[in-house]
Amino acid sequence: MPGRLNSATAQPYVLGLFRMVVGLLFACHGAASLFGLGGAAGGGTIDAGTWPGWYAAVIQLVGGGLVLLGLGTRAAAVIASGSMAYAYFKVHQPGALWPMENGGEASVMFCWAFLLLAFTGSGAFGVDRLLARRTSEPEQSTPERQTPVAA
Repeated sequence: MPGRLNSATAQPYVLGLFRMVVGLLFACHGAASLFGLGGAAGGGTIDAGTWPGWYAAVIQLVGGGLVLLGLGTRAAAVIASGSMAYAYFKVHQPGALWPMENGGEASVMFCWAFLLLAFTGSGAFGVDRLLARRTSEPEQSTPERQTPVAA
């Protein structure tokens, strides 16, 4: 069993599943804040243009969707990670030192999960991987004809 868990062949698939779950959960946070979908805390929505909540919700929805699809994963993950770092240090951390005390566990976990994805990429099942495979395939060219040399 440990041989299978450490297998390099399983790593891209597990990373791809991790990326999809994290992206879906992040997008759900954004949808809940923007549209009141999925059981938003308080049941309301954020007014458009409200700083920083509305912008954070847009980053959550769009960034989470891109990460879920595996499209522009690294760039979307960097932006999402930064937004969660901002959320933790500006919203949660002033209330108490530890995430367990200030309610910032989700911000910390999302921040580190997206930082991991920024460095690892999309893994399997991502649009990034399909696009990379399509552009890296060698072109099929016709072989040059060789003319025999008479001696």
